[in-house]
Amino acid sequence: MTWISQHWLAVVLLTAYTAVLLVNAWVGRRASTAMTGYYVGNRSMGGIAIGVSFYATFASTNSYIGHAGKGYAYGLPWFFLAVSLIVFTYLSWRFIGPKLRAFAASFDALTLPDFLGTRFLGAQDRANHPLRFVSALVIVFASLLYLIAIFKGSGHLFQQFLGISYEAAILVTLSIVVVYTSVGGFVSVVRTDVLQGALMVIGAVMIFYFVTDAAGGVGAIMTLAEMPDKQHLFELNGGIPFAVLVGISLSGALKLIVDPRQLSRFYALKDDREVKRGIWVAIIGLTIVQFCIFPVGVYSHLILDGVTDTDLIVPTLVADPNVFPLWAGDFLIVAIVAAGMSSIDSVLLVAASTLFKNMVVPFVELQSEVRWTRVAVVGFAVFAALLALNPPGDIVEITIFSGSLYAACFLPAVVLGLHWHKGTARAVMASMAGGVATLVIWLASGLRENLHEVFPALIVSIVLFVLIAKNSEAIRPQSPDKLAFENPAEH
Repeated sequence: MTWISQHWLAVVLLTAYTAVLLVNAWVGRRASTAMTGYYVGNRSMGGIAIGVSFYATFASTNSYIGHAGKGYAYGLPWFFLAVSLIVFTYLSWRFIGPKLRAFAASFDALTLPDFLGTRFLGAQDRANHPLRFVSALVIVFASLLYLIAIFKGSGHLFQQFLGISYEAAILVTLSIVVVYTSVGGFVSVVRTDVLQGALMVIGAVMIFYFVTDAAGGVGAIMTLAEMPDKQHLFELNGGIPFAVLVGISLSGALKLIVDPRQLSRFYALKDDREVKRGIWVAIIGLTIVQFCIFPVGVYSHLILDGVTDTDLIVPTLVADPNVFPLWAGDFLIVAIVAAGMSSIDSVLLVAASTLFKNMVVPFVELQSEVRWTRVAVVGFAVFAALLALNPPGDIVEITIFSGSLYAACFLPAVVLGLHWHKGTARAVMASMAGGVATLVIWLASGLRENLHEVFPALIVSIVLFVLIAKNSEAIRPQSPDKLAFENPAEH
């Protein structure tokens, strides 16, 4: 009772938040009677809601805990990642979103493997083709890595705030997100993201204000610059070689173009007018969050000593009454929980949908596909939570690798597939195999210290795709009304 009386605001906010999630689950269930409703909201969503969902989905605990903490180790050059994320958000909405939305609507694509199948197999398209299965396998594996990282971040947060074990904190996170995601599908996820996106923006501004205030004000950065043992924070290659930092930034930013959970937002947009409405919502929201969060680690040098795990910096600060007033800490707990949930729900839905539709349905006949997708959501979430009990690395490390994997496998297929008429399934398969092999070899050889693995992996992937595509006959996808690929929006 003492804890409840102290943290009454958090109790009220979490109760209200949970109630909203349940309402959204109910609304989403009504809209999810068929696969199109459950997977992409019947392709009838507005640009403002999808714009908020886009940045809310991306800026998870990875940003609030992982990216904020890494500033402690890497210093000001870490801001290069924040700038990269904003630039690639624009590129995604400007050059990928419109074409992908039109293509997905024209050919009834519900998942990324669906897009790859209709784009690169054409009249030969088969639901059980290796291209669909292998691309789905990559998505499931990369999603699993990402979920582990988000569960870890949310687990540390609940552990610090509630004073419970890490295992119990993971269970709390799992219980909350599974209910509304499995029941309500895409509509529930987007409706919840709108609330979560608003909480995330307010929370990011509050974190910046209270952390800089505790450090001595925004100008305290100059005090830090005068400390001899902190000079590395202001050097281009001080905390990390800049070439490696650029690679990390590229791996993270490319996810905005090729990550299925981000691309699924474009599938759901009603029309091109909604694309134009959503682009600025996504850019402005992500800009506010990133530029408030990224300085936290740097200013933490003036507040904390002896940091060994940068993932614990933000949870430690939020729980410190000398940094955050009790009411602010309570609000931030809810805001950061919202950040984690906004990513977990989207990753879960994409992974489970892809797993079921592209890895199970082609080989096993099942009735009630929406019901079985819900089962896949629950099962996938439980498996990821179990792995998060003993995660293989820190939050940023795990998520950056998943980004590298997506980039190496899907960048040529998505970008060139939408903007170049050539390309075959063989070209996509070869680029995926070459990209993944290069990633693994580069990491195993210890070459990452000099050059991030995403650069050689992308080069190999793109070169293989282009060389094979140029020497193959272009594939035009077929549909009942014989839509041409070049501009499906005209039909």
